[in-house]
Amino acid sequence: MQGFVNREALSTTISSRKATFFSRSRSTLWTKGETSNNFINIRDVYIDCDRDSIIYLGTPDGPTCHTGEETCYYTSVFDQLNNDEASGNKLALTTLYSLESIISKRKEESTVPQEGKPSWTRRLLTDDALLCSKIREEADELCRTLEDNEEVSRTPSEMADVLYHAMVLLSKRDVKMEDVFAVLRKRFSQSGIEEKQNRTK
Repeated sequence: MQGFVNREALSTTISSRKATFFSRSRSTLWTKGETSNNFINIRDVYIDCDRDSIIYLGTPDGPTCHTGEETCYYTSVFDQLNNDEASGNKLALTTLYSLESIISKRKEESTVPQEGKPSWTRRLLTDDALLCSKIREEADELCRTLEDNEEVSRTPSEMADVLYHAMVLLSKRDVKMEDVFAVLRKRFSQSGIEEKQNRTK
């Protein structure tokens, strides 16, 4: 993974032996794993010949990437250029994981006092009633694109709204998109009727 550090972050990393970085958006230190428990236990720290780049060498307690991958660098540019279908699949996942990451950052920021008008995501994260009402509202608008035979372009637009608000709810519940994908993959091998029957047992 890659992160930004300042003198204090480096000092904290050396003393705590936990990979620590500096968030430029929040102007505060953050330790990898402080919310996920996937800490990186530092074994050594190296600087490059120009002394403007640092490498932390450590053993992670779990996946380094928030997507569940061992590394954040799992997307091959050459694979994307050579395989359009694979590129499309990876792009879709990257888009979802990027959105998930943004929401996660907003969640962390929501615990810090903020001056001025809060972002929409922050408002949703701090108001359960508002969040649930928006999910219901956006789901209804999605259905209306079919019922009212609206322009086709309205359907992906409304679906994007449903997905975004639903992912904010997932973040509130500390549920990752990978958890949702795992459920979907499990359902591939059984019919929808059987799956629903098993849920009621």
